[in-house]
Amino acid sequence: MPLQIIRADITKLEVDAIVNAANESLLGGGGVDGAIHRAAGPGLLEECRLLGGCKTGDAKITKGYDLPAKFVIHAVGPVWHGGDSGEVSLLASCYRKSLALAVENGLESIAFPLISSGAYGFPKDQALLVAQSVIRKFLIVSDMLVYIVVFDKKAFVLSESVFSSVKAYIDDNYVDVHELTYGRNLEYSNEDSQMIDLNWSRTVCRAGRASRKLKDVVDELDETFSESLLRLIDQKEMTDVDTYKKANVDRKLFSKIRNDKFYKPKKSTVIAFAIALELSLDETKDLLLKAGYGLSKCSKFDVIIEYFIVEGVYDIMEINSALFEFEETLLGI
Repeated sequence: MPLQIIRADITKLEVDAIVNAANESLLGGGGVDGAIHRAAGPGLLEECRLLGGCKTGDAKITKGYDLPAKFVIHAVGPVWHGGDSGEVSLLASCYRKSLALAVENGLESIAFPLISSGAYGFPKDQALLVAQSVIRKFLIVSDMLVYIVVFDKKAFVLSESVFSSVKAYIDDNYVDVHELTYGRNLEYSNEDSQMIDLNWSRTVCRAGRASRKLKDVVDELDETFSESLLRLIDQKEMTDVDTYKKANVDRKLFSKIRNDKFYKPKKSTVIAFAIALELSLDETKDLLLKAGYGLSKCSKFDVIIEYFIVEGVYDIMEINSALFEFEETLLGI
């Protein structure tokens, strides 16, 4: 199952478990902790009184009571003291212990806040990196739908270096659709924009094919997206499991693609597989074309994807963090 970053109220999510950024007493507090206790009702507090507290870096589970979630996993994150007091390892432990409890209780979905990133002062960009690192390792060996939930824009901060680099690339490469045709103020429909994307992509793909063997190009002309994807997986000597997990794609969706050679995927799904397979920019455009899509300078989403491929960065969680920061569609499902 994939990882998703969403902007939502964690107390309203219908998942098997939500994670509470709790304090050591487990008796409620401010921020997310207080909101969860209020939404769950008095039963949650009564059960928490029986748990005898919880150490920093550890987690304990209770029922969800009046929450849509079936369970609440209470994880006690560290207070930030500058980073030299074991804060990173303690925060990572919170995520590992929470995920272990989810597995022990047979849960299939879990939603985390960014633990310790509020009143406890853990820098938000570093808190995100810790969360993603632990969750990534977990999902390699486990099937679970995992959410990182942020309440508002201020609760999510991409690292300054990545944000600045991506923004600069957008500024240099993004072209507003109205600026095409030498600055004339023309209106384009969605259909027009898609046609521009495809025409631009075909031109680049043809140029990219010029350096390839003619026989290979001819053999691949009639491939569907599914056939092309499966061929690339074989060429990269990857397994199906490795591929769909790296692509942040659900196993059931991958099965549909494998079993239906005419399957029509979403554009974001195609790009997710391109990232998982670490395709070059030309190879990515070629795969997109098999599904009827292209990359365009008129799309910020496309420009961001191009930036990461050009930079040789194929970490789908880092890419999704940037897409989320710029309020674009995330990769995978």
